[in-house]
Amino acid sequence: MTAVEERIQTLATGFSGSLLQPGEAGYEEARRVHNGLIDKRPALIARCHTPGDVSRAIGFARDVGLEISVRGGGHNVAGRACSEGGLMIDLAEMRAIEVDPEARRVKAQGGVNWAELNTATGEHGLAVTGGAISTTGIAGLTLGGGLGWLMGVHGLAADNLVSVELVTAGGDTLDVTADTHPDLFWALRGGGGNFGVATTFEYRLHEVATVTGGLIAHPLSAAGEALRFYREFTRSAPDELTAFAGLVHAPDGSGMQLAAIVVCHVGSPEQAERDLAPLLEFGPPAVAQVGPMPYPVMNTLLDDGFPRGALNYWKSSFLRDLEDGFIDAAIEAFTAVPSPMSAILLEHFHGAVTRIPVADAAVPHREEGFNLLVAAVWTDPAATDQNVAWARSTYDSFHPYLAKRRWLNYLGDDEAADAVRTAYGPNYERLVEVKRRYDPDNVFHLNHNIDPGA
Repeated sequence: MTAVEERIQTLATGFSGSLLQPGEAGYEEARRVHNGLIDKRPALIARCHTPGDVSRAIGFARDVGLEISVRGGGHNVAGRACSEGGLMIDLAEMRAIEVDPEARRVKAQGGVNWAELNTATGEHGLAVTGGAISTTGIAGLTLGGGLGWLMGVHGLAADNLVSVELVTAGGDTLDVTADTHPDLFWALRGGGGNFGVATTFEYRLHEVATVTGGLIAHPLSAAGEALRFYREFTRSAPDELTAFAGLVHAPDGSGMQLAAIVVCHVGSPEQAERDLAPLLEFGPPAVAQVGPMPYPVMNTLLDDGFPRGALNYWKSSFLRDLEDGFIDAAIEAFTAVPSPMSAILLEHFHGAVTRIPVADAAVPHREEGFNLLVAAVWTDPAATDQNVAWARSTYDSFHPYLAKRRWLNYLGDDEAADAVRTAYGPNYERLVEVKRRYDPDNVFHLNHNIDPGA
């Protein structure tokens, strides 16, 4: 028995979760993340059940010199949740949710995804901003900022964070709030996984039961007019209405290319009817499937476009504006897309999310405008080079229209060195100071890393 194997046996003593090594039952499934392009094999997977398990796993990895990765929902496109030959701290079995409808609070462990949290809070007519894809884990999305359908009226997921239970690089478990650890609490709201393992999140909830949502689509031949109309329409959109747009393929499998607008309105049915009338009347659209639905259902509408195991390669940046030149370039690029699963997407930032001062939380993106995502998605590994090349060339063609701001959770695994600084913007230096205090050895570096030596 090697020294490492002896250490693993020692770790197993008192470990309430499970430890998986290559070749053992469950290992292959546990190492897989959402993005099928990622294929890494950790030396050990620690499926934790408690903060104590997490602390023991961190201590073990540091003692034997294994690189640490942390998996919440495993949805991040860069695949940093898994390390080659390292230790994966896996929170997949930490899925407890506790809703307090009177206080309008919810506590959820780090392995929970948004579908699970939305279902639990939706039983009480309550919700919090939580992504646009329901299979995304709450942990990574929140730590990276957390955009979603409710951000126009309630801000980002990180803006609604009340507390975080965090296990540090030193193995301590902290109750992090604005009062107990104000700098760390500030950093966790947008600073990614740089500061520890977040095992429980507590959010402020809002009354959100039924919303008016759905899809409005135009044929690609009308995409230019539709996207220009969308640009002007969103300039006066009320907080209650979030409207994302993009160039997509029809969900019926026909391969038809469309200019689509997906809407979520959290106001009264009467207000929604008034506010959405211009969108529904323009064109008219080829498809208009908009109506009342429970918010948890709204949060699933885009799920089928990003199935688990599909191969993903993304490029993303904020736009200076939705300029005519960009619209024309996007349509031209989309006509050459090699995969019927790929899309060019636009996420509109406005309302409450833009009224929070840049320095109030680590996530700095508070300007009204559009976040761009070039999402190459395919299933055939033999087509990888072609799809990656399309995403890169398409993104490169957009450079004249890009702002120097990037959304943290959309960064890939092959970004330029300055990408992380661009994502953190003016908050980067303060984040470095917090990193030096809580993780000076950069134990947690398999993320979009804040270098404590910078």
